[in-house]
Amino acid sequence: MRDVLGRPDGLGALRVVSLAHVHDPALTPLFPGDPEFTLTTAATIERDGYYLQRVSRGEHTGTHWGAPGHFEPGGALADELCPADLFLPAVRIDVRAAVAADQDYQVSTADLVAFERRHGRIPAGAAVIAWTGWSDRWGTAAYPNLDGQGRMHQPGFSPDAARWLIGTGRLGRRGALGSDTFGPDPGLDASFAVSRELFHEHRISLENLTNLQDLPAAGAWVLAGGAVNRAGSGSAATVFGLIPRQPCAGGRRIRTVRHQDGRRHR
Repeated sequence: MRDVLGRPDGLGALRVVSLAHVHDPALTPLFPGDPEFTLTTAATIERDGYYLQRVSRGEHTGTHWGAPGHFEPGGALADELCPADLFLPAVRIDVRAAVAADQDYQVSTADLVAFERRHGRIPAGAAVIAWTGWSDRWGTAAYPNLDGQGRMHQPGFSPDAARWLIGTGRLGRRGALGSDTFGPDPGLDASFAVSRELFHEHRISLENLTNLQDLPAAGAWVLAGGAVNRAGSGSAATVFGLIPRQPCAGGRRIRTVRHQDGRRHR
């Protein structure tokens, strides 16, 4: 297969997957205090000759990305980023087992070092995505997971891990922290310490992701779409994983193992 420029392979060398939930008010959990999410019919084919919905929600409802100005005073806002800030090499850190044992688990520097020992160095300016398994709770009260005092219990990155990624250049002027939870911060941290570390320079967050089983541990890219609002703090989005047909991790081809029940695991 050749691309539009006549080069071999082109898009045929990539598998494209969606890492985003469908934006649906009936299922989309809201972060405590966020605006209500509504979809209402504004026009119908029978009445108006075309179909149209009116959307009302916060910029950070559902699957979305956050711009530096979401937390950083004077930080770049959505319309001050460039497309390259939203197109990043991706690594997926599998912490599902740890989260199953501790719903408040924090991805540690040791987790990142262990990942690199197996898959190679995290690329500079990468999107480092925590695969916690939390997206299985989507559409239920177990997703925000509030306790009797209204405190939220979700896994996230530890501040030390975020500082290590930034200090070593793995999160450079560009890069991202991503998760299949409300965001990179542990749910119990009302100070948002990890976000405050992240949103210097042009780094972004990727939040409420799903389908992370389709993303290899390394060797893929992520591309965040969505509307770019004037002076926006981010955007509800479809986030795509762009995966080479034969992805490599740390220079090694990722082996696919088929389980007895038919599931495949990388």
